[in-house]
Amino acid sequence: MTERSSVNNLTSKESCSESLESGWINPFLEGLCKYLSYSKLKVKANLKQGDLLNSSNLVCSLGFDRDAEFFATAGVNKKIKVFECDAVINQNRDIHYPVVEMASRSKLSSICWNSYIKSQIASSNFEGVVQVWDVTRSQVLTEMREHEKRVWSIDFSSADPTVLASGSDDGSGASICTIKTKANVCCVQFPSESGRSLAFGSADHKIYYYDLRNSRIPLCTLVGHHKTVSYVKFVDANTLVSSSTDNTLKLWDLSVSNSRVIDTPLQSFTGHMNVKNFVGLSVSDGYIATGSETNEVFIYHKAFPMPALTFKFNNMDPLSGQEMDDAAQFISSVCWRGQSSTLVAANSTGNIKILEMV
Repeated sequence: MTERSSVNNLTSKESCSESLESGWINPFLEGLCKYLSYSKLKVKANLKQGDLLNSSNLVCSLGFDRDAEFFATAGVNKKIKVFECDAVINQNRDIHYPVVEMASRSKLSSICWNSYIKSQIASSNFEGVVQVWDVTRSQVLTEMREHEKRVWSIDFSSADPTVLASGSDDGSGASICTIKTKANVCCVQFPSESGRSLAFGSADHKIYYYDLRNSRIPLCTLVGHHKTVSYVKFVDANTLVSSSTDNTLKLWDLSVSNSRVIDTPLQSFTGHMNVKNFVGLSVSDGYIATGSETNEVFIYHKAFPMPALTFKFNNMDPLSGQEMDDAAQFISSVCWRGQSSTLVAANSTGNIKILEMV
């Protein structure tokens, strides 16, 4: 802490900016500045579930809309709830009610907003159904039933808002293309600049990167995790971060695609605990947020393998509101508010917090 504090004095946000503008800084020092720019995570708002008597409020997925104005929650209570972020921050109370609430027939595993059509959000559920909703009308626009088993993950293409990918226990499917895999698909992600490429993580410990114009064989396979790959997110067009139940995140360089197999990650991030649950993964401006089975949020910067910031949720009894010692609670989802220093995080009891790096 002493070393960090002393270096922090030298690399304040202002001096970092000056150094960047002067042009002398190299990537390592730029990364160091980013890593040391913030000292803690501050709670901007608490948001407790309104339906406290529900048997389970586990939040499986969080997502911000196109303008980072609204965020949605979804999980095993079979509901998509949409909240106005600034209203939640500005209202000085713990229980907040959604501006929109939509009920599903089955437990929800994932949600994703359309980056072009502000009112559209897609969801996937435990029965294998993918739905696209109109939030303003609180109704389903499209329902897709191609999967035979639970769908774990969905993602709209940012480059083509008409393209949606889904990953399931039976493979990775889309109506224009189906990629069959031998192992369960746990996560899917389009790069932000392209609707022609797709990455997905699998229960066989690998990540596959495809050009959808030739879906017979992957462009490359990323090998390095020792257990199921639960999340993949693009940091930029050529860089991917993955999360696994082997307690690590790994950073990959996809531009080394002259090789069909990439077995050396750029970075391996350790510090959080993740051996059995989906704990969330989100990226923003080089910062990587993930959850932990210690009921903590961890923030890494892509330049360094150790955590930059952590924040522990209080263990709260959902009925009494009293603090309790419950080792079973874990962070279940995290999502950055666009390219900002603010994120929303949820844990396994439905406790949601808006956090800001300061």
